[in-house]
Amino acid sequence: MFTGIIAAVGHVTAIKHNEKDMTISVDSGSLDLSDVKLGDSIANNGVCLTVTSLSANGFDADVSYETIKRSGFSQIKTGFALNLEKAMQMNDRFGGHIVSGHVDGVGEITAITPLGSAVEYWIKAPDELAKYIAEKGSISIDGISLTTNEIDGAFFKLTIIPHTIAQTNMVNYAVGTQVNLEIDVIARYLERLMLGEKASQSTKNKNKSTMDLLARSGFLG
Repeated sequence: MFTGIIAAVGHVTAIKHNEKDMTISVDSGSLDLSDVKLGDSIANNGVCLTVTSLSANGFDADVSYETIKRSGFSQIKTGFALNLEKAMQMNDRFGGHIVSGHVDGVGEITAITPLGSAVEYWIKAPDELAKYIAEKGSISIDGISLTTNEIDGAFFKLTIIPHTIAQTNMVNYAVGTQVNLEIDVIARYLERLMLGEKASQSTKNKNKSTMDLLARSGFLG
């Protein structure tokens, strides 16, 4: 479990491609690894990965086929910047929101506009994720806990302060950049809960029925 508060920015130093998955080596930058051991979890651009090897300057982690398919890791290359966060401890400050490290899809930055000292970013989410994104709700972008300020269909706007940009990989964002998205975990479980007894049935036709179910239950106007 993570909070979406980025501790450091690392970089991919090596990639070993296997038949369908891969192993990455990460220079962890300023991330404190003194309390990290093999098997621990570290979020890399919002993707929860298990540490399989440790060195003085970083760590190795395996990336499964499922993770590659669902995230921006499909386009990863040497030098790729990674937002890093160690798994939270029970006595940590909870400064962001609940982030599981399980990416739901990939979004694309469509516009970047300066706004005073801040910057506005418009991001296009996959159509199937749009229903989970709410104005003033929480969303994880490359592992960063952020708040949506405006919604327009599958597009949503973020207003980011200079500190967040400087301390994350957002400093490298440009129009067309693809980012990992994780929706608020509450929205994911609410949809499942609303299915009630139907949750045990086949999911082949779930996309057809979910919005009707929410409407009948009074959650949609």
